Amino acid sequence: MAKTKPGKKDLDSYTIKGTNKVVRLTCACSGNSLSAICDRDKTVLSRTYPEESISGDTVMMRPSDSDKPPYVARVEKIEADHRNNVKVHVRWYYRPEESLGGRRQFHGAKELFLSDHYDIQSAHTIEGKCTVHSFKNYTKLEDVGADDYFCRFEYKAATGGFTPDRVAVYCKCEMPYNPDDLMVQCERCKDWFHPSCMDMTTEEAKKLEHFSCTDCSSEDDAKRSMNSFPVSPSMEAKVEPKRRKR
Repeated sequence: MAKTKPGKKDLDSYTIKGTNKVVRLTCACSGNSLSAICDRDKTVLSRTYPEESISGDTVMMRPSDSDKPPYVARVEKIEADHRNNVKVHVRWYYRPEESLGGRRQFHGAKELFLSDHYDIQSAHTIEGKCTVHSFKNYTKLEDVGADDYFCRFEYKAATGGFTPDRVAVYCKCEMPYNPDDLMVQCERCKDWFHPSCMDMTTEEAKKLEHFSCTDCSSEDDAKRSMNSFPVSPSMEAKVEPKRRKR
């Protein structure tokens, strides 16, 4: 772990002002808090755990413009000066609309990109803690709370590049999956489709009992009764949907 300047000390936690919520640093190698590892002995810590293996909670930070939603960042380091002013080293998450390409149709409302943009901010700007789930875990949530987000891309702020740069696409519109959108699965090819791309309303899709896409359907298929439907692409589906790369 990098040495702090004279008069500064590293902290392993910070209590958010006006709350009892604690922001903590953890070791990615073990999942333990730093205090549990070495009782705040950062000399021992620096020899045992490299700085890259240490990260902290994900937090929401107050923007300068009160009309904007809170910024989201991952805490990488916490330090205090001799006056006990606490600073946090953070790695920013970007919202799709903050990226060079802007928000696109397949971006979810709670989607974030983990950027390579690092910064130092006053700990007093932290408003609360939040959770940034993996894309797979997010799609399994039964209830999405206000503090739940997901991330499936890393983002290079200077170039606008993404990692990964290719993902699976669905439907005849060939768009990546947006977990906010209803999709129906073709019983034959197992691909997933947006009702609007199949000339259906959402209400009609919710009444489907069977569905075949236009490439798979025949006149007989079109006569089938329609009462219920499978919802969005499930990560636990018995049959893997057809995936295409672009």
